[in-house]
Amino acid sequence: MALLKILEFPDPRLRKKALPVEAVDDALRKLIDDMFETMYTAPGIGLAATQVDVHRRVLVADVTPDSTGPFVLVNPELLQKDGIAVTEEGCLSVPGYYEEVERAEHIRVRYLDRDGKVVEQDMDGLLAVCVQHEMDHLQGKLFVDYLSEAKRQRIRKRLEKDRRHQAVPTPVAG
Repeated sequence: MALLKILEFPDPRLRKKALPVEAVDDALRKLIDDMFETMYTAPGIGLAATQVDVHRRVLVADVTPDSTGPFVLVNPELLQKDGIAVTEEGCLSVPGYYEEVERAEHIRVRYLDRDGKVVEQDMDGLLAVCVQHEMDHLQGKLFVDYLSEAKRQRIRKRLEKDRRHQAVPTPVAG
């Protein structure tokens, strides 16, 4: 397994729409395993392939406190949604920022699992929120898109400033 580089907002590659997966094969399963390793190491509860610069409709999630509930969704389709949940969301591509976002409380999703089997599943709570968040990534959308333009620009400027400061070498006394 390998750790993958997570793209960070405002990287334009995060805005690319993911293409459907043609075949669930060993190469895709390796990507899935690498995505889980990357997500758990980050640490996070969900990761879309778009976030690691692979523009295919794949996402992984695990909302359990002990990382024992991994989900793989290949070519996910939202079939139904209802209810309203307002939850605080963060994102591995927008590190250090958390904001309240409104999403459906209950969803029904059709997807392929890691073996290529078609699954239809009802989800609610944190798993429903996480899957909707990751499915947004597959459409080139980020949780900051739900915020006001002013908030989004403030986050963007801060992240760019943080990256500039990280790029400057620290002087060493010698």
